[in-house]
Amino acid sequence: MGKVIAIDGPSGAGKGTIAKLLAGKLGFSYLDTGALYRAVALALREKGIKPEDSDEKLKNTLSVTDVSFKNGKVSLNGKDVSEEIRTTEMGHYSSVFSARKIVRDFLLDIQRNASLHSDLVAEGRDMTTVVFPNAWKKFYLDASVEERAKRRYLQLKEKGSNITESEAKKDVVERDARDSGRDIAPLRKADDAVLIDSSSITIDKVLENIMKVVRTSH
Repeated sequence: MGKVIAIDGPSGAGKGTIAKLLAGKLGFSYLDTGALYRAVALALREKGIKPEDSDEKLKNTLSVTDVSFKNGKVSLNGKDVSEEIRTTEMGHYSSVFSARKIVRDFLLDIQRNASLHSDLVAEGRDMTTVVFPNAWKKFYLDASVEERAKRRYLQLKEKGSNITESEAKKDVVERDARDSGRDIAPLRKADDAVLIDSSSITIDKVLENIMKVVRTSH
């Protein structure tokens, strides 16, 4: 098993951007676990599964579902769905379905196996607490609701969405409530994770702060 740098944090904190840059700088592999949850949500929705449906229904679909994340691309049953999953709708459903134990159990080994043959930077919401509790380095990346909503708004506008700033903020607040309030693997800062608030500092500064921690450790 390789070294794992685990990064958790809420939606819009900049985890994906930082994790990708960090992985590139260190020569580590990169794992976007949020993309895996979005792919699972897409698979379930394509089969007409609703968030309130029984575990049995979810299990039947998951048993014939194959998801993977490699070289920055997300595959669902052999098809590249990297762009298809990046919608507000899939973001919503991934958050809702991720509260289901059967979904989290389905993805647990897939996530852990990513570190079997290479060093890894993994980002998500329970990387430091559940998936990689013994990670080599742990970080919790945060930012104010206002800043995260602004980033979310600009990100979606860039993709052609008609979302408004107030809608983006509402989406972030609701996502926070679901992620932090779920019974299974809620979003929280691990006791041994280094907290970095990115509200008023640049991406380069966040990366610099993380690299300082990485370089001064053994």
